[in-house]
Amino acid sequence: MARDDGRVRWGILATGGIAASFTADLVDLPDAEVVAVASRSEESAKAFAERFGIPRAYGGWRALAEDEDVDVVYVATPHSAHRVAAGMCLEAGRGVLCEKPFTLNVREAEELVALARRRGRFLMEAMWMYCNPLVRRLAQMVGDGAIGDVRTVQADFGLAGPFPPSHRLRDPEQGGGALLDLGVYPVSFAQLLLGEPSDVTGRAVLSEEGVDLQTGALLSWESGAIASVHCSIVGGTATSASVTGSQGRIDIPNGFFFPDHFVLHRDGREPQTVAADPADGPRNSLRHEAAEVMRALRAGETESPLVPLDGTLAVMRTLDAIRERVGVRYPGEDGDGHRDGDLVATPV
Repeated sequence: MARDDGRVRWGILATGGIAASFTADLVDLPDAEVVAVASRSEESAKAFAERFGIPRAYGGWRALAEDEDVDVVYVATPHSAHRVAAGMCLEAGRGVLCEKPFTLNVREAEELVALARRRGRFLMEAMWMYCNPLVRRLAQMVGDGAIGDVRTVQADFGLAGPFPPSHRLRDPEQGGGALLDLGVYPVSFAQLLLGEPSDVTGRAVLSEEGVDLQTGALLSWESGAIASVHCSIVGGTATSASVTGSQGRIDIPNGFFFPDHFVLHRDGREPQTVAADPADGPRNSLRHEAAEVMRALRAGETESPLVPLDGTLAVMRTLDAIRERVGVRYPGEDGDGHRDGDLVATPV
């Protein structure tokens, strides 16, 4: 919940690049106050705190989780640690905004959602694309029938690399591979427009370590719609997306998850370019998801209608299905999604 004065006090858990980007955007939001940061290294936490003017720095996650001056914690660890880090914060009574992918697998995601709902605490995946004003406008137009019934969706996200085996994107212990880190975006984009698919197929090229270097998946729905999604850590792609309907098409030429414009093509009409509103700020800003968290906390909501937890679980089910098809399994992960050292499972 927000304070009586309307301010929301944030804690930052982890001090890597995405944590720095989020904090830099957060400090510019009215009524947002970053009061604490935690890292496994006290030195790293203190350096981060000094950089952003944060009053408290903890050399451990639990101290942040138990800080009662914190309303909500932004979890920015590698996704292999999301289950434990977010669970610790929820158990201690903190709200949580957890980076994507939400967890390593759907079983872990179900446990977090069940915990948040049982404790009545706010929980949201940091799928900033869903909070982007232009993406929201595109989804609204599609939902209103601007291009008729959706027939196909295409989206890709690839990085050129090369990434050495020691990099987190190649490390199985950290949930490495293209699918979870990058593929979550095209899958989430398709499901934003079409919901959870009824069938999933996939192919991948795996590294010597057993993570996917690039993956392609075909998702299909009972409506007859089909989505083609691709991700890679061995080739840079256009990060483009296209949605084709029975009466037209919408193209996002690049950066589909943080676009500056898209082009609407409708039968018998000139193409229409729809541009982002400059008042919404830089296209790579993370402040929209932070603002949504703060809005929800002030309203006493425990989840966001823009990034609903059931939608997050649906995306995780699709990612699990793709991993099953392509043969990626992480160390200690059994067939039910449990890992050695997990917290006690909490059924939904």
